[in-house]
Amino acid sequence: MTTFRIGVDIGGTFTDIVFLGSDGTVHVKKVSSTVGAYGRAIIEGIGQVFGETGIQGGDVAEIRHGTTVASNAILELKGARTGLITTKGFRDVLEIRTLRMPRLYDIAWDKPPPLVERYLRLAVDERVDAHGKVDRPLDTAEAEAMVDRLLAEGCEAIAICLINSFANPAHEIAIRDIVRRKAPDLPCCISFDVLPEIKEYERTSTTVVNAYVLPVVSQYLSVLTAALQASSMTAPLLLMQSNGGLTPAEHAVRLPVHIIESGPAAGVIGAQAVAAAAGLPDVVSFDMGGTTAKASLIEAGEVTKAPEFQVGGGILSGSRLLTGSGYTLKVPAIDLAEVGAGGGSIVSIDAGGSLLVGPHSAGAVPGPVCYDIGGTQPTVTDANVILGYLNPEYLVGGAVRLDADKARSVFMERIGTPMGLSLEAAAYGAYQIAASNMIRAIKAVSTERGRDPRGYTLVAFGGNGPLFAAAMAEAIGMKRILVPPSPGVFSAFGLLYADVEHHYSRTFRGLLQSLDVAHLAEIWEAMAREARDQLQADGYSGAQMRVLRRASLHYQGQTFELAVPAPDGPIDASLLAALEEAFHAEHERTYGHRAGAEEPVELVGIQIIGQATTGERRIAGAQPGGAASGAEDRGSRSCWFGGTHGWRETPVIGRAALRTARPGPCIVEEYDATCVVPPGATAGLDTYGNIIVTLG
Repeated sequence: MTTFRIGVDIGGTFTDIVFLGSDGTVHVKKVSSTVGAYGRAIIEGIGQVFGETGIQGGDVAEIRHGTTVASNAILELKGARTGLITTKGFRDVLEIRTLRMPRLYDIAWDKPPPLVERYLRLAVDERVDAHGKVDRPLDTAEAEAMVDRLLAEGCEAIAICLINSFANPAHEIAIRDIVRRKAPDLPCCISFDVLPEIKEYERTSTTVVNAYVLPVVSQYLSVLTAALQASSMTAPLLLMQSNGGLTPAEHAVRLPVHIIESGPAAGVIGAQAVAAAAGLPDVVSFDMGGTTAKASLIEAGEVTKAPEFQVGGGILSGSRLLTGSGYTLKVPAIDLAEVGAGGGSIVSIDAGGSLLVGPHSAGAVPGPVCYDIGGTQPTVTDANVILGYLNPEYLVGGAVRLDADKARSVFMERIGTPMGLSLEAAAYGAYQIAASNMIRAIKAVSTERGRDPRGYTLVAFGGNGPLFAAAMAEAIGMKRILVPPSPGVFSAFGLLYADVEHHYSRTFRGLLQSLDVAHLAEIWEAMAREARDQLQADGYSGAQMRVLRRASLHYQGQTFELAVPAPDGPIDASLLAALEEAFHAEHERTYGHRAGAEEPVELVGIQIIGQATTGERRIAGAQPGGAASGAEDRGSRSCWFGGTHGWRETPVIGRAALRTARPGPCIVEEYDATCVVPPGATAGLDTYGNIIVTLG
């Protein structure tokens, strides 16, 4: 009997669904996202695959899901009414923040509103020192009064974050017990469970975000689970985390802070797996959908991760070093740079008379003008239709028909005529500006991290990624592009590559040269046991489980730290020496220099990653001889490639036609995406079914 694993990725425009059978069978479905009730598109899309294939709910072994429900709650400020209990003197940490400014010299910039209004932030008179010693005991009566006040204000969730609780959580636990006694069903989060680390703002912000989105995520997953069960699917539901690992739904409900950036992570994991199979250790992952484009770096086969990130701060508008525009989450996440450039990005003329692309998007509704469902403003997709890159009759395999005449009319009226440009010049200008915007994201994860992107391969996917990959790579100086099979639904495929992961962290400070190694070993090994216990509770055992160590370090006196992997084996002096050298190397790679022996290295925190895998990695196109479907010859159409090449009659082919490499220009059309191979480039298939485009 063939069983199926399902990957579901929700985007701003489309919801992508992939069925992968135990025999290697693949079924793909792309449906419009149902904004406001995203779960409905999932059920409808799965139902369509059931109807087309005869698969039944009992044949589904596992469902893996990447969701934006948590990040949307923050972006739209539609999370739970949250109360905060903190230590006296720390009531305004959420507003004071870290004094980081996203726009230098802009005195008109306003901080984002705190997720907990000031009258719902209450302070208890207690104190624990940095070593965990109680200086001022908790007054239980005062704590009960605080809880009663928040309940009377109608709080739907309570966050508790006391000073130095990472060293001794006794007071936080006591207040949590009061909340549970008075309101057993009310979500309540303590910082020791969410983030037992130093740095007051980061710890408070992370705990508050967890409480803020917890009821929203809980409701969403409850409704989705019920709908899946109503469709006879009782298989486990796993959620993609921001760090690229999967977590069971019940764990995501308890710590939703780990699934805030669930949506973008899956594609990076897929890019890592495909690049590894193709023997490409250093790649830039590039995902362009309908509303945004995202880039991430994979180096020596490893995904680049950040120890913290911000949500709700808008898209990248300049250097990523200018932070502070959003809400800080100090949890591990794939290091992504995001720009507001997608197929739905609106093309306009700014106040200075220059062409502008994004950041606003037409989204799924009303969508681009060519969709003919109410859109009135020209978009990047309209430009691609005008340039001949997109087939008006074949979007999503022909399920979506495009009105090219409407796109031409609106583009000329809104852009061409006001700027004195021909139709093709206006459309190509929008195409080039969109590509330029997205190049910023690539530079943010490479150049700004001390890496030269010219030595990397660009892995392009998403519904629009292969349309722009060649133009971007050529501008940067990258020489090779990889477009995986099913690029338009590749993030859903990426879910099927991921492992289950649980992350644990603790503050542990001390100079490496005088560290108490025995105490370090005790804490690290206790965290490892916790990880193994959780994985066993998830149903994994033996060789399925793996425990990894990481450490955060800096030179003594520095404010920020860098995380490096810690070797396996005994926790002793040799491990500390390896950590020190790994930190020196990472500091030099990131900042261009390393300090001398006179600058001692300080350990700041330790982490454990518990991983589990079922070993099921069979995905179409991920093995030699992978799928390369599609008619070899689909005729030709006229495409515009800029002033140098002008209009060129361009062959339109299926992926299979590239089994023999051919020069550009050509257009590769598939069910879920279109790949543009410009003049001067060469495209062919590798043994895994990937399109390899070589430039220059």
